[in-house]
Amino acid sequence: STICIIHARFYVWVHWCHSLSRRLAVYVTSTQYMLDSWKIAAFYHFTDLPDRDEWAERMVDHGLKVGLRGTLIFAPEGVNSTCAGSHEAIDATIALLKSDPRFEAMDVKYSYADFNPFPKFKVKKKPEIVTFRQKGADPRDDVGTYLEPEEWNELISDPDVITIDTRNDYEVEVGQFKGAINPKTDDFTEFAKFVDEHLASQKDKKIAMYCTGGIRCERSTAYLKQKGFENVYHLKGGILRYMELMPKEKSLWEGDCFVFDYRVAVDHDLQPAKWKIDPETSNPKRMSEDEIEKIAERRRSGAIFKKPYTV
Repeated sequence: STICIIHARFYVWVHWCHSLSRRLAVYVTSTQYMLDSWKIAAFYHFTDLPDRDEWAERMVDHGLKVGLRGTLIFAPEGVNSTCAGSHEAIDATIALLKSDPRFEAMDVKYSYADFNPFPKFKVKKKPEIVTFRQKGADPRDDVGTYLEPEEWNELISDPDVITIDTRNDYEVEVGQFKGAINPKTDDFTEFAKFVDEHLASQKDKKIAMYCTGGIRCERSTAYLKQKGFENVYHLKGGILRYMELMPKEKSLWEGDCFVFDYRVAVDHDLQPAKWKIDPETSNPKRMSEDEIEKIAERRRSGAIFKKPYTV
């Protein structure tokens, strides 16, 4: 009987521990949900979209209804966006887009913040979803080889591989992959000139390219393929997906990643990093220690939109 009592007490203790762990898990999840009240989605997809205007109008109505912030760009070649909203708003937005079979395979990268990173909601109709202005550089026709993060690490660790950052100079200053070449461009439309002037004699080399979310690498690898480069590779999903999937102890990324919203940059955990926009130069600049909490509060209150990055 003593053994039975011990077994019964042990069973009660195990059941209590299991119940407590479930309650704690729910508490931690709900607390994190409240802290990260803004869900941010970054996505793009190249596809034939002759009904660009109809999709743009549909997303205006949807965005206003669910309270979206950020920008959606529609073009005859697809969609490109970084937008933010409640968890429900973002989920509904992605579900609406993916209800169209043309967007069903679209990859979406998520991150979170305790403040709204966008001042407005915009839907734009453009000729390209990322402006490049080079005819024939169409990822729907030909594109470089996609690499997963582990494959990317292996490739760029080869000293014979030329690794190129396709982003702008001010983005590279915030962070980059080890050994990557900075083309020193101020705008992505300048990248074609860099290729023509500095890479034309390197067509026999392996070229690895990356960008924030993947769209600029797709466009740039398509351009290199058009120019006769054969061994062209790019990081699937860009830096954001790499940070999401690659453990920090194995990461070859150095620094933070610039983003085009009021977070300014995110760290390896995809959390807002300690960067601001310098009001004098309009370039990213590290926050001083006494600015960190002041700017965080101005972001949470929305005051940052009225008078950006002044304390």
